[in-house]
Amino acid sequence: MKKVIRIKNLDCAACAAELSEELEALEGISEAHADFINQRVSLEYESDAALGLAVDVISHFEEVEIVEAGLSVKRERHLKELLSIAISAAFFVPALILEIVGVGKWVSFAFFLASFAAAGWGVLWNVVLSVPRAFKNGFHPSVLLDENMLMTVAAIGAIAIGETMEAAAVMLLYQIGELLQSVAVGSSRGAITRLLALKSSSAILIEGDNQREVAPEELEVGSLILLRKGDKVPVDCRLTEGATSLDTKSLTGEAYLKEVAAGDEMLEGCVNEGNAVRAEVIRPASESAVAKILDMVENSSAKKAKPEKFITRFARIYTPIVVLFAVLIAVVPPLFQNFDFVKWLTPAIEFLVISCPCALIISVPLTYFAGVGNLAREGVLTKGAVGLDLLARVKTAAFDKTGTLTEGRFTIGDVKGGDHVLNLAAASEKLSSHPLAQAFADMVCPSADSCEEIAGMGIASVVNGKHVLVGSHRLMETYGVACEEETGSDLTIYVAEEGTYLGYVKICDKLREEAADALWEMKRAGVRHIAVLTGDSEERARAVLRELPVDELHAGLLPAEKPVRAQALKSYGPLLYVGDGINDTPVMAEADVSVAMGGLGSDAAIEASDFVLVSDRLTALPKAFRGAQKTRRIVTENIVCSIAVKVALMAVSLVATATALFSLPIWAAVFGDVGVMLLAVLNALRMRRKLK
Repeated sequence: MKKVIRIKNLDCAACAAELSEELEALEGISEAHADFINQRVSLEYESDAALGLAVDVISHFEEVEIVEAGLSVKRERHLKELLSIAISAAFFVPALILEIVGVGKWVSFAFFLASFAAAGWGVLWNVVLSVPRAFKNGFHPSVLLDENMLMTVAAIGAIAIGETMEAAAVMLLYQIGELLQSVAVGSSRGAITRLLALKSSSAILIEGDNQREVAPEELEVGSLILLRKGDKVPVDCRLTEGATSLDTKSLTGEAYLKEVAAGDEMLEGCVNEGNAVRAEVIRPASESAVAKILDMVENSSAKKAKPEKFITRFARIYTPIVVLFAVLIAVVPPLFQNFDFVKWLTPAIEFLVISCPCALIISVPLTYFAGVGNLAREGVLTKGAVGLDLLARVKTAAFDKTGTLTEGRFTIGDVKGGDHVLNLAAASEKLSSHPLAQAFADMVCPSADSCEEIAGMGIASVVNGKHVLVGSHRLMETYGVACEEETGSDLTIYVAEEGTYLGYVKICDKLREEAADALWEMKRAGVRHIAVLTGDSEERARAVLRELPVDELHAGLLPAEKPVRAQALKSYGPLLYVGDGINDTPVMAEADVSVAMGGLGSDAAIEASDFVLVSDRLTALPKAFRGAQKTRRIVTENIVCSIAVKVALMAVSLVATATALFSLPIWAAVFGDVGVMLLAVLNALRMRRKLK
């Protein structure tokens, strides 16, 4: 069983990792993920008793509280943290002045202690709370040896060697760093708040001659609603009559008006910029486009990329090892230097402080979350950091043709064989789920008595008691129907009745106007090889795709043959597949990364793909590439730079003590740790900039 528990006051990445570890140690909890960005805990549990234990652990974890409502959008003011820092600084500054001028030694000592207490009481209290939790349901070293313990040991050690000023500085700098970290996380969390603004608070329901304002959640499938000019579409619906224009920027990130006519879908979150129109609800609010967007973005942090998983595992074993090394530094060298333990206590404490993994623990997931949110603003939805990480490494891209590189808006062109052929084709196609059936949707024709879809070839049906074949030239060959194959860029549907060829219907489908620019942009973004997999004939496919930078074309493929071709394409490197998310599910499963064009109303598109292009425009795909590459680059920068700076500072501290040439004060070590963390966080927040 699964459950998502909304929480508040979990603002630390390390704390989230500790909470996850505590929960997973509980009997009956198979998986737990504490999400400090979205303020939620996701659980997989076996019984109500296990869930009860988990709820108890969550509610007693530091200052975390369980909330019944959804994600709070109230702005965090950090008053408690600011007050603590202000009081600490108010004591620290005069004490520092007295220390510098060399007067009032006991007064400065008292002020430093007061500064230490004001900034450090919360840290000390968290250490007290973590001790019983560390030994509950087994021993959890990472719970006990967290950053609170590291700072406490550093501060108390400083007091022990007579450096009260450094003890106060340690706590004051640490609290300032924690506050800035919390502000940065809150800023990133604001992306969810802005996405929530997509949801409409009310809708106008039409009931006969009456109208009344209701909540979108009250609307049912089939309800008729009124959309005035300037109204936000409250749920996914279909225009019943007339035409209007929609501002889709909030969903797609692109500032253009979309023209819709009777029968066209309108997604929640768009704004009606035309005249007042009526629309029919096609999905309840809980299944709308916006609901799926919010669900995908909120759940994205649960699917971790390899760097995130590495950092999580790294942090769990890193801290105990660091503590062991600090103990060795404090104990072993003095044994060979006249037992001068005081001399080596300072580098041991500095080693603890500098090695704190906060910079990595927070900056890596924050970068991925910011990347997911940024792509969502551009109209590209991803299920998680895994997809971003894979997309950044893609060098080969494969595309479906119909509905992906072409518009997929089918219209009837030339007809050979008159109305009888057209009626037979329409009667058969109306019972089909294939996208081509759209071309016949508005036709009035006889009804087929039965219909059997033949994968990749067409339809065998019974119309007016006669056996009818409607489909490709391959279908005619398979059933021994003699006919000449047509040429040209339009798709040809051949029609036979009782084994006799009667004629054909040509279906028109234009290349997307943005397709060429999008594919060239992908080439510039680093995609080396572009392929197209289609069931269409090679001659027709080449005629349609002649303007595109396609390196490899595989035409005439049956659905079962596409995954085989996709497997072969993976020899060039990680494979991206772009399709409509409905008929291309097997290929999407074979590809390393998959993208569905639009299709937010389709559960198949959401389930099969790693990314969804809400705008249904290929121009969003190069942006997704650049966003994924930028995300991976920033993650790499943060990991390499954080580790390099920490190793350098630790080396400096040890060399300084060993040579006695200079000394590195403990507060400088804290400043170095906090500085690295802030630089990593600020670097992570670069992902929030608009993609070009």
